[in-house]
Amino acid sequence: MHLNRRAFLTLAASPAIAARTSNLVATTDRPRILAAAAKFVSQAPLTITAFPAPGSAGKLHDFYSQADYSWPNPNDPNGPYIDRDGHSNPDNFDDHRKVMIALSIQVPALTAAWLLTSNASYAHKAADHLRAWFVTPETRMNPNLQFAQGVKGRSTGRSYGIIDTLHLVEVARAAGFLAPRVLNRADRLGVNEWFTSYLDWLCNSDRGKTERDATNNHAYCWALQVAEFARLVNNQPLREEMHRRYRDVLLAQMAPDGSFPRELARTKPYGYSIFNFDALAGLCQSLKDLKPDPAGLCKAAAFIYPYLQDKSTWKWPKDVEHFDSWPVRSPGLLFAGLACHEQKYLDLWKSLDPDPTDKEIIRNYPIRQPLLWVCCHPL
Repeated sequence: MHLNRRAFLTLAASPAIAARTSNLVATTDRPRILAAAAKFVSQAPLTITAFPAPGSAGKLHDFYSQADYSWPNPNDPNGPYIDRDGHSNPDNFDDHRKVMIALSIQVPALTAAWLLTSNASYAHKAADHLRAWFVTPETRMNPNLQFAQGVKGRSTGRSYGIIDTLHLVEVARAAGFLAPRVLNRADRLGVNEWFTSYLDWLCNSDRGKTERDATNNHAYCWALQVAEFARLVNNQPLREEMHRRYRDVLLAQMAPDGSFPRELARTKPYGYSIFNFDALAGLCQSLKDLKPDPAGLCKAAAFIYPYLQDKSTWKWPKDVEHFDSWPVRSPGLLFAGLACHEQKYLDLWKSLDPDPTDKEIIRNYPIRQPLLWVCCHPL
């Protein structure tokens, strides 16, 4: 079943989704969605198997990355790497992350274009990516991050690396639209099996549990991943667990003024504060069917809004890198504008840049097609 324009607009105007919201997003993003889809529809899928990682302790199908802030020790050049918080090492292996980010850009854009136009070529190209990454034996990625964000001489992989698959959140969101309408039964089962296996690893491995129990942005990003992957595989009890975790654990990490103290203490307090706000807002939007209390989101939005509107008012140190590239079109502003009934958030969201080019900002910007989050629910 394909959504024609009339069906799309009908869904967008349903009681669960305010008509002005869907119209705002569709009208604002339509040109950029169609331009992106026109570019991506001719590009073949590319997965991590095209980029062997010589420094990895894993194999060809294992995702591998190095910790961004790990550097050679100038006092021991051949020894273990050391940490320089906030300073990304451009020489670290980054090819697997690059192709995963490309996946996270292309599949949601193609899916959004399909929803807007009913052009089946967009949907079929997006489906090609899903098969390549999650089904086809020769190219699929293994469903774990055992070798993510390793540190040379110290670790072959760390719990922190789980944040790398934050870029699969919107891919999973898109797959919820694509699977029942475009994929055949075998491919649907393959995608479902991959995300079910990955969820099991996220929730039950030692590294997954460590990431779950973090007290900063990593915990929010872990919960957002679990919530969306559980939606795709129809694991409602796990989604309800994420709702409880949001209410009872994550909101306790927020200060009374709506700030995130652990993020403000970093060497990139501005960027990390925005990033965590977006993760919080994305989690609330993901769990919308469970009616999370918007009070926490509204408090976080009230804190960050003035600094998104006018960066010059920022009261904390500037980020050591990439400060000039922020802000971009924060999905948190859109989701908070809806949940908190604040038109000024929606107006600011619309005015900001939706397609950053700074590599660091792209890495911290996993929700790029809000049409997939507000037009209707993926099946």
